[in-house]
Amino acid sequence: MRVIAGDFGGRRLEAPRGLATRPTSDRVREALFMSLGPLEGLRVVDLYAGSGALGIEALSRGATFADFVEVARGPRGVLERNLAALGLGARSRVWHLRLPQAIPRMAAPLAAADVVLADPPYGGAEARAVLEALGKPGVLAPGTRVVLERHQKDGVPLRTGVLSLVRERRYGETTVNLYEAGSEAPPEADRP
Repeated sequence: MRVIAGDFGGRRLEAPRGLATRPTSDRVREALFMSLGPLEGLRVVDLYAGSGALGIEALSRGATFADFVEVARGPRGVLERNLAALGLGARSRVWHLRLPQAIPRMAAPLAAADVVLADPPYGGAEARAVLEALGKPGVLAPGTRVVLERHQKDGVPLRTGVLSLVRERRYGETTVNLYEAGSEAPPEADRP
């Protein structure tokens, strides 16, 4: 696994061992970041960070700061080593929290975020649960973009709370949804 572009383009990243963590493929990462456009000066939150590849890619492409959330000890250690190897300690913070329950504890970083990257475990209801937690009014500032990487079979709504789907792309079994936070939740009749 490597950083694709930016200041650290081509640098190798350590990946967690075993099958519990599923790194985002280079192809999906490249497409995801191309869809986000320039990241200079933005703040990023990387939920379910694993090795940190998504948040590190954002930092490499000009984001000023990234908060990483990873509950599992093994992947969190890999993430911390990757950040140290690239000298990103001053531009990042690692949180040891279980998601989506810990979204309220992430209030300050999420309120300040310009982009939230979420790559929850495939299968089950985790993708929907984290999206619904992020979509609650007051969690994200209007205009914040949320990128949700999920398995194609993991059902998620087009809208939830203040979040509305902007774009959806499929890459094999992986689907990447881009949401944007509005200033208020849509009326009940507009919700799917």
